[in-house]
Amino acid sequence: MQYIKTPYIWFKNIVIIPLILSIALPMVVLDLWVEIYHRICFPLYGKRCVRRSKYIKIDRYKLSYLSWYEKFGCAYCGYANGLAPYWVKMAGETESFWCGIKHKKDDTFVEPKHHKNFTSYNNKEDFENKYK
Repeated sequence: MQYIKTPYIWFKNIVIIPLILSIALPMVVLDLWVEIYHRICFPLYGKRCVRRSKYIKIDRYKLSYLSWYEKFGCAYCGYANGLAPYWVKMAGETESFWCGIKHKKDDTFVEPKHHKNFTSYNNKEDFENKYK
């Protein structure tokens, strides 16, 4: 919680907090949409649903030594920072089902873990052996 030690924090909060909170509504709407997709599509193509509780943890609001606004901030961050990897997991599962081909290698791209079993980029023989 480095913000506590930041000089003139209340002045900066007037600008920062509304920007941070402006993401809340789009985040919730996207969360609802992705969850509908997840609960309908995964069972239809035989994928197990991803356990939401493995990614989203909201528990720091229970700490008695935090103020109400710190508790709110901790709950917001727990939701937002769990939601992103939750969505990434679902996107990876979807990509594994529908694609399964690695991207072209370059020095800037960090290959996701779920690509390890994908076929190599531009390798027709590997593709045909695995999927045809």
